[in-house]
Amino acid sequence: MSAAGSGGLRAEICRDGAEFGALAERWRSLYARCSTATPFQSHAWLHSWWVSYGRPGALRVVLVRREDGELVAAAPLMRARGPLPVLTQLGGAITDFTDVLLDDSCPDAAPALAGALARAARGAVIDLREVRPGAAAEQVFGRWRGPRRRLADSLCLELPAVPMDDLLQRIPSAKAQRVRAKLRKLDTLGIDERVVTGEEVPAALERLLRLHQLQWEGRGVTAEHTSDRFAQHLARAVRPMVERGDARVTEFRLAGDVVAADLTLMSPRLAGGYLYGADPVLRARKVDVATMLLRHGARETSASGRATLSMLRGTEPYKRHWRPETVSNQRLMLSGRVAAPLLWLRAGAADGRRRLARLARERVWVGRAVGRLRGRPSGGGG
Repeated sequence: MSAAGSGGLRAEICRDGAEFGALAERWRSLYARCSTATPFQSHAWLHSWWVSYGRPGALRVVLVRREDGELVAAAPLMRARGPLPVLTQLGGAITDFTDVLLDDSCPDAAPALAGALARAARGAVIDLREVRPGAAAEQVFGRWRGPRRRLADSLCLELPAVPMDDLLQRIPSAKAQRVRAKLRKLDTLGIDERVVTGEEVPAALERLLRLHQLQWEGRGVTAEHTSDRFAQHLARAVRPMVERGDARVTEFRLAGDVVAADLTLMSPRLAGGYLYGADPVLRARKVDVATMLLRHGARETSASGRATLSMLRGTEPYKRHWRPETVSNQRLMLSGRVAAPLLWLRAGAADGRRRLARLARERVWVGRAVGRLRGRPSGGGG
């Protein structure tokens, strides 16, 4: 597809993986001009994901260009599996934030991309998962002329990008004292940390994934994190991201041995710890790995001038200790008039699944509360 847009802009659809790969330089230029972009919208991440997870014939990357060929907007999409016509984002379940890219300096980029997406969708629904508040996709959503729905998606926890001493001010003093004791233990043990260089990334990632499996052995590791395709995706994506400042791999050593490793993804606005691995020897020595990683992340992120230290998706209890802000990702659904019934059906089904999941969580919470009450010794009257 190629069609004229506003301001002399032209839209097209990239359906070929090799052509998508060849877009690297122009994509990186657009990525640098989109202030809301996260590392998950980098070309290195998306193209590598497509190589590992994409399906022949499914690619639908919508592009908007100036007459000189420069990209001013891009929507990395693919046709979803199943019999119904649905376009969804590249990145899949291993991607915490999805978005489109819009050139901040081009006011016509958002309406041009909205028009291009409307033509590309035709009888399909565009279903964008895990859209962060303030994302560029919200501009497209705001300019959409057809049926649309906005739903809540995954919850993320975020902290301000400040040094560890400032983070300790967020928690009760007794808990802060315990954390300081844990930090002193780290220093006493002599665990040192080192950010690896680009050429060291492949070997460091192998160690990280091995440590990640050791850490979760017998405790329900995420299956995808042990797959060859995931390892290959990281091997392709992370080195160029490290070299461009979109990622950081840190290794933690004890007596010369790597006992933990961390992969953090970064944009100008935020940094987020994506994956880590820790040798069980640390647990045996009662080292608080989460605190060790947070101290390193807080120091590096605050020193870089970023505003947010994201814990990405998930509201695990260990994250809650720091009293982070809860931020809800969004699910944006768009369609033309023809596909409106499919949009309402898909949105209704998504709403229903969320309600059932919420009810299940509430039943678990009530069950635990009742169990605690029943376990208490009976007291006297009063």
